[in-house]
Amino acid sequence: MSRANAVRALLSVAVLAASLFFVLTEPARLGLDLRGGTQIVLETRDSPHAKADAAATDRARQVLERRVNALGVAESSLTRSGERRIIVELPDVQDPARAAEVIGKTAQLTAHPVRVNDGSPAKGEQLLPDEQGRQIMLGPAALTGDGIGAAEAGFDSENLGGWYVTVKFRGKGGGIWERITARAACATGDERRIAFVLDGRVISSPQVTADVPCNVGITGGATQITGDFTAKAARDLAALIQGGSLPVPVKIIEQRVVGPTLGDEAIEASRQAAVIGVVLTGLFIIAVYRLVGALAAVALACYALISYAALVMVGATLTLPGLAGFVLAVGMAIDANVLAFERAREEYRAAPRRGVRAALSAGFDKAWSAIADSNITTLLAAGLLFFLASGPVRGFGVTLTIGVLASMFSAMLLSRALTEAVVARRAVARRPGLTGLGSIGRLRAWLDRRDPDLMRHRRLWLGVSALSVAVALTGIFVRGLNFGVEFTGGRLVEYSTSRPVDIDDARAAVSSAGFPRAVVQTSGTDDISVRTENLSNTEEKRIRDALAAEGGTVTKQRDELIGPTLGDELRRKALIALAVALMVQLAYLAIRFRWTFGAGAVLAMFHDVVVVTGVFAWLGKPIDGVFLAALLTIIGYSVNDSVVVFDRVRELWRDDPKAPFARVAARGALQTVPRTVNTGMGAIFILAALALLGGDSLTDFAIALLVGIVVGTFSSVFTATPLAIVLQGRSKTPAPQHKKPHRPARRPGDSGAVI
Repeated sequence: MSRANAVRALLSVAVLAASLFFVLTEPARLGLDLRGGTQIVLETRDSPHAKADAAATDRARQVLERRVNALGVAESSLTRSGERRIIVELPDVQDPARAAEVIGKTAQLTAHPVRVNDGSPAKGEQLLPDEQGRQIMLGPAALTGDGIGAAEAGFDSENLGGWYVTVKFRGKGGGIWERITARAACATGDERRIAFVLDGRVISSPQVTADVPCNVGITGGATQITGDFTAKAARDLAALIQGGSLPVPVKIIEQRVVGPTLGDEAIEASRQAAVIGVVLTGLFIIAVYRLVGALAAVALACYALISYAALVMVGATLTLPGLAGFVLAVGMAIDANVLAFERAREEYRAAPRRGVRAALSAGFDKAWSAIADSNITTLLAAGLLFFLASGPVRGFGVTLTIGVLASMFSAMLLSRALTEAVVARRAVARRPGLTGLGSIGRLRAWLDRRDPDLMRHRRLWLGVSALSVAVALTGIFVRGLNFGVEFTGGRLVEYSTSRPVDIDDARAAVSSAGFPRAVVQTSGTDDISVRTENLSNTEEKRIRDALAAEGGTVTKQRDELIGPTLGDELRRKALIALAVALMVQLAYLAIRFRWTFGAGAVLAMFHDVVVVTGVFAWLGKPIDGVFLAALLTIIGYSVNDSVVVFDRVRELWRDDPKAPFARVAARGALQTVPRTVNTGMGAIFILAALALLGGDSLTDFAIALLVGIVVGTFSSVFTATPLAIVLQGRSKTPAPQHKKPHRPARRPGDSGAVI
């Protein structure tokens, strides 16, 4: 074994060991769409007294955390998104009405005088534990959060008195504070205390000091709370007082409820699809590439372990689109191996006396350029998903990124170490047919014998592409796009019933409940989905009761509420993501290749996007976040295919710069057909399994990608390449300079002479 291969082997073993450790010790973090629960997105709004900026939203989040904790929800999560949004995740909570009621109201802080605790609270009074847990009797609220302006922690550096909290009042708050402290200053014991209460809990109950005059109180529009504070305790108290006193109105702009059964079904469907897809892909790759294919199948299984461990290690939340992205990446991970093996076959055919080991090594080296370029374009699409999309679609971008990086590692290190180590054995090297590299394959041999000039009819191919775009645009404008609730705003609720309900009866029941314009459709096998613009929790219960009269026990499987503002924003982000994707891909390809190649690839990519969108328009399929994830994946896949073709065209043109470019492009497209077919089959196995086994969301995702793969395969050869020929004919850029062939040095153990 060479030193380089030994390093690859050691690194692969180390990564596999670390991956196995993380898989066995760390559970995956499931999103609410897989685990089940409620997600609520709140948006803070400006008030007459405060601006809802990032700092104010953070303070509101701290107050809301106390409310969520009062719900008793385990593993709840509150995070700020942007400057004004707070994302609340409540696992296993299936009642959004209670959750929204508790956390959706505006935070309020109140100040109460304390009286002697006789155990019998009068009207307006309440008995609460103070900071030390001792019960105190609170009078009616004398001051609300509207009267409190700001709170700030400080340290008494002159007298070394420790940390304190300064509270400033606004409006009539200063006068109210002066009156209640004036009365407290005349009292003794507990009655000298003023209690600050936030969400039914006493957060501070300081005593009016002896130097405050009776019937005068604390003047100046501010007060100071002292005590045995640490720095953290003082800052936390200041944040709570200011957060509660903001007050910053909050509005629910998105609400999702997913039943755990739906999540279990999605996980099981994805697991079965992954197993079936990996097995079928492995069998296919073994049938095509024999021994090296079997070793690549082992590397593929290791890839699945590595990518899953990476998801666990970075703490990524696995959502439904993310799970589909992980499964899809398994099918696409074989692409790098296919590229390397096809190049190795060509190297062996060109110099069989050098042996299969040298051919395999040269194949990996020469395939690196196409592998790097194609994966970078996919990473660009995944990056756009993460930065421009939101919600579960961002999870798809994360899993796709991890999948691409893991596939490059498994192919260029793990698979290469395995195949080179086995092929280096003398018994194997003497039987090139056993390795799978001894021939170029039946498809490539047939194409070489026929040697068709694919670009001779390039105008015909461009005409077919233009016609398909025209049909797709007709569907978009005539049938219209069935935008999901994510883009239109409104509420989508999905129910399952204990008895089958005819869809017409379900529509009649929903109409009789007072919603004649609601969109009622079947979802999955027996489920019913109801979508309408405005639907409160009380009205949703009315619909549920109406369906129960027809179908018996009704279980809510999914509940999504999207505000119109968020729907407009998601629609805008989707258009921005597509526009940026086109520009970024064009810029990268123009730099990496030449502008004619880049323009051809980007126009072909635009062709693919329009055709897939048109197919969904004709079929009436929903255009939602999952579709957006599929569309941006198609962009990456389409450019991936075009990059592989243009990489070969560039190489052939450099070797023969005087040849007509159209003929060179035709040869390059022809030589990459086996790679395109073999890679596409791996993804098709996975997507077919998802389409057959998945639910509605996974099925639509798989259909979009299946159409995208077929269209993208066609366009990379019959749209991008003809366009590049047309553009190159009008370009003044010269042909590339001839590059002298590099003859690799003979390696120890290579069989045959180097001629």
